[in-house]
Amino acid sequence: MTDEELVSLALDLPDTAEGSHFGTRDFRVRGKIFMTLPGPDFCVVKLTPDQQQMALATMPEHVAAVPGGWGLKGSTRLFHRDADDEEVRTLVRRAWRNVAPKTMALPED
Repeated sequence: MTDEELVSLALDLPDTAEGSHFGTRDFRVRGKIFMTLPGPDFCVVKLTPDQQQMALATMPEHVAAVPGGWGLKGSTRLFHRDADDEEVRTLVRRAWRNVAPKTMALPED
């Protein structure tokens, strides 16, 4: 998936806005970041630690934990250019759900 396709996917999610966090493009739902795009090689999605472990086990060639404390909390690098589009879509939507208010609905994948 290209950067443009990834951005489009993120912005199509309800109440998503693009912003900037320390000079890095980010995507937020109601002010909470669920994805950043630090460069052309990968994005970072906000998963739970359990979701991160599942992603590492099922698609190890396309994901990596962010180094340090953020990674321990579930922040995960997603190498979206080489990953299957459906896998990328699933992880981005999961990250959105993790920060969106529970009253906001998003159809299950």
